[in-house]
Amino acid sequence: MTRTRKVAIGVFAVIGVAIAALVAVVALFDWNRARPMINERVSAAIGRPFAINGDLSVRWAREPDEGGWRGWVPWPHVSAQDISVGNAPWAKAPAFATLKRGEFSLSPLPLLSQRVVIRRIQLTEPAADLERLADGRANWQFTMPDTGEPSPWVLDINEIGFDKGQVGLRDEILKADLTLQVDPLGKPVPFADVAGADFAPQAPADGAPAAGSPDVAASPAARAPSGESTPRDYVFGWKVSGKYKDLPVKGEGKVGGMLAMQDASQPFPVQADLSVGGTRAAVVGTLRDPASLAALDLRLKLSGGSMAQLYPLTGVTLPDTPPYSTDGHLVARLRRQGGAVFDYKDFNGKVGNSDLHGDVSFALGAPRPRLTGKLSSKLLRMADLGPLIGVPSGKAAPAQDKDKSAPARPPGGKVLPTQAFRTDRWRDMDADVALEAASIIHDSKLPLSDLSVHVVLQDGVLTLDPLKFGMAGGSMAATARLDGSGAPLSGRIEVHARRLRLKQLFPASPSMQKTLGELHGDLALTGSGNSVAALLGSATGDVKMLVNDGVISRSLMEIAGLNVGNYVVSKLFGDDEVKINCGVADLQMKSGTMTPRVFVFDTENALIGITGTADFKNEKLNLDITPDSKGFRLFSLRSPLYVQGTFGKPDVGVKALPLAARGAGMVALGVLLTPAAGLLALIGPSADEGNSCGALLKQAKGASAAGKGK
Repeated sequence: MTRTRKVAIGVFAVIGVAIAALVAVVALFDWNRARPMINERVSAAIGRPFAINGDLSVRWAREPDEGGWRGWVPWPHVSAQDISVGNAPWAKAPAFATLKRGEFSLSPLPLLSQRVVIRRIQLTEPAADLERLADGRANWQFTMPDTGEPSPWVLDINEIGFDKGQVGLRDEILKADLTLQVDPLGKPVPFADVAGADFAPQAPADGAPAAGSPDVAASPAARAPSGESTPRDYVFGWKVSGKYKDLPVKGEGKVGGMLAMQDASQPFPVQADLSVGGTRAAVVGTLRDPASLAALDLRLKLSGGSMAQLYPLTGVTLPDTPPYSTDGHLVARLRRQGGAVFDYKDFNGKVGNSDLHGDVSFALGAPRPRLTGKLSSKLLRMADLGPLIGVPSGKAAPAQDKDKSAPARPPGGKVLPTQAFRTDRWRDMDADVALEAASIIHDSKLPLSDLSVHVVLQDGVLTLDPLKFGMAGGSMAATARLDGSGAPLSGRIEVHARRLRLKQLFPASPSMQKTLGELHGDLALTGSGNSVAALLGSATGDVKMLVNDGVISRSLMEIAGLNVGNYVVSKLFGDDEVKINCGVADLQMKSGTMTPRVFVFDTENALIGITGTADFKNEKLNLDITPDSKGFRLFSLRSPLYVQGTFGKPDVGVKALPLAARGAGMVALGVLLTPAAGLLALIGPSADEGNSCGALLKQAKGASAAGKGK
């Protein structure tokens, strides 16, 4: 053996002995001697007093999950007893947090870049007191005492396990004073036992398979490793009590035992039954990536005495409603690219005696949030839902609930609503919602049925297409488009009424119950303006109506609330009930002024013609009502009637001019109805048989054709 080789062997032997001695020293070192130094260093790093008051031990071992050369680097597995973290100087509690025992494994290499990487940590009997002042200072915010800047050290925790503990929260901003206690359940509870076997957690992102789907095995044998997305068992129970927004809070629930802080594929099970004031919420499901709260997947049940009680919880002002409840599947993708998305699926809701079911989705994104949904209902009562959409429920609203911006009555004695549309709010959100309802009750004497409506709000343009429902034994079909993207608002509405039965339209009129008459009508109007009054004051279009086999009387006008009609009927027919064979109206609307092309009522005694104008812009009337007697039947009125004045204060009287000769009514009928012959299309081919208007309009149409042939 050469001298050089002997020297080399000696050097390597010395190095090996030195390394072995170092390893032995580190392995056998009493780390309790290092506690003062560790306490001092950690206190300086977090800007708070930190102390390990009990035993401190370190065990070195290789990490089996590490690959390559890093797998040969031993990790320290640290165990510390009786740990405390001091509180902020202004806080009430003496300590911010205490811990009976803490165990964790630390990756040594990231420490070189000021990163504390902890693969897993186990906490025994943790306790924390969280406080926040009204000025925003919170004791869970740590700063460097010398610079006031956040600590340069980054804490990276993969998993946290915890034992029974307690957390207190006093928050002056949220007006919260809560105490949370966590205790082991004793025996783990399977997720399916709490959530139900039919609860299938959804995938955390678009395109990923959901837990419980065929792509993810649900049996215990299949949970590892391909079944990592299966929710873990519930291990701990919790209870909370205190106050939130000055409302009493009480609740309990269950959570899992290990928090997968960074593994988005590992759902963390949660369950809660919580009451805040008069509102109760019950949830069961999972969280994903709790460190950044990436997703929620919950079965949600919410109920309360009134939706107005949700204001302290949501910050959204809702009207006072009857008791409500809802039950559905809430899936929230909070870290989705482009904005968070909330899906409320297969929900069943109830407000009072009204029900609502379906799916809704709310997406936060540019340029504005978007609400989509498909809803259905068996019964909607306006007494229940009216306050939500601004429709009076029939109950007198308290004075403080009235909108101060809405005048009690339009100024100047006008009657058309002048309250401005808040179209600026239409540009805050887009919507695409469809609703099907079997029955709607606003007035118990005139229920609606078979509602079908599709509402689209896009870029400030509100569209209802279609809007269909059954009423009075017939059908109503409408479309509407209101463009609120500019000023003033512009709109177009079309309404088609078919076969509305008169006895159902006027159920309180005994005389109308004897008739088999029907009403048909079409309306098509366009206009612009920021209120109902402005829209009608600029409207252009047509209104057409046919009514047959009806009855008219003073009592009917009183039931309908038409004072002008009451006067007119009394002048024309006295107190008698008079049969209407046919009523025809073809009205032209131009720039807010309505002019009848034809407005005629054919009764058993006379033909009543209406001419003149109705000015919707200025709310003025200038109408003449001219009766033409039929043959030698007694008809007392000798002069035409006039209706003048305003919509709010009409002036009705008898003109000084004499009527035409008796018997001229039959001649006038043909003359007046000739331009209205086109209204025959309002009566369907299957409905014109036995219809008085059908026969008269066919006669007028034939007379018109004969006149053109001469």
